[in-house]
Amino acid sequence: MRPLYKIGAFGAALAASFTAAYGIGDAVSPVPTDTGGGGHKSAAHSEPAGPPAADTSPGGLQISEDGYTLDLRTPRVRADEPSTLSFVIRDAQDRPVTDYRRAHEKELHLILAARDLTTYRHLHPTRSADGTWTATATLPEPGGYRVLADFTPAAEDAGLTLGADLAVSGTYAPDPLPAPSATATVDGYQVTLDGALLAGGESDLTFTVRRDGKPVTALQPYLGAYGHLVALRSGDLAYLHVHPHEEAHGSATSGPEVAFSATAPSEGAYRLFLDFRAGGEVHTAAFTVRAGERPPAAGWEGQRQERGEHEQERRGHEREHGHG
Repeated sequence: MRPLYKIGAFGAALAASFTAAYGIGDAVSPVPTDTGGGGHKSAAHSEPAGPPAADTSPGGLQISEDGYTLDLRTPRVRADEPSTLSFVIRDAQDRPVTDYRRAHEKELHLILAARDLTTYRHLHPTRSADGTWTATATLPEPGGYRVLADFTPAAEDAGLTLGADLAVSGTYAPDPLPAPSATATVDGYQVTLDGALLAGGESDLTFTVRRDGKPVTALQPYLGAYGHLVALRSGDLAYLHVHPHEEAHGSATSGPEVAFSATAPSEGAYRLFLDFRAGGEVHTAAFTVRAGERPPAAGWEGQRQERGEHEQERRGHEREHGHG
């Protein structure tokens, strides 16, 4: 979350910008080690007043948020040439931010995605002492791109994903979004997706990695995790909220499965980018999915009432037949 390349039919939100992701934004299946800092807070074990409300607000749609601004100093580059992108994160006083919290071993994660979502890059730029970030990228196709910076200032507890537009010069002919599919092949690895996005709520997504038909059980840690997921919404490249799947005992394996929980803010098409390391290299598998409407369901209280009615019906049935 990798060497630069163009993703083909299964090439480049969910910008999670599926921190969202990695905010990236926490879009990982964690390596089971104690990192010694942060982590998800656990609620006390008591009767809940209701299910937690999923945060469906996407990131990456704004250039400024909560007093911070993405100042992209290279708003245009040439297609198919190595280009240096330069930007600064500014605070509410217009000062460059020079102190960040690390997330997944990096202070900042940079996502570049073509508007048609056929090209995708996950970069880790370098920062100079004055707060200027730089990264080198070769973008193969002309057209409109979105630059998404995922970071947490040291002065803040929560991360941000800010977005800006990038123009790549040349004759632009947008490619159609690849058709939805539950399978993707990259660098000889076959990756399958189990699960579906639900609009307005959280759902589970599990990816299984195979090679030559055999499960890959030796995935290697990358940025402190066995997998990273970025999800972008087609159209505006909104960065979706993606989180590591919470295993029953907080554990994670080195494959073949990596699992996440994702929140889609609306129905429609999304592009998912799974980064994983195997054989000493980082690979990116890309999927197109469509988020469907969550089936109607009774509220939390309604569900409890429904369970109570079923229990009463069961007891009545037992009494009627002499079982109680």
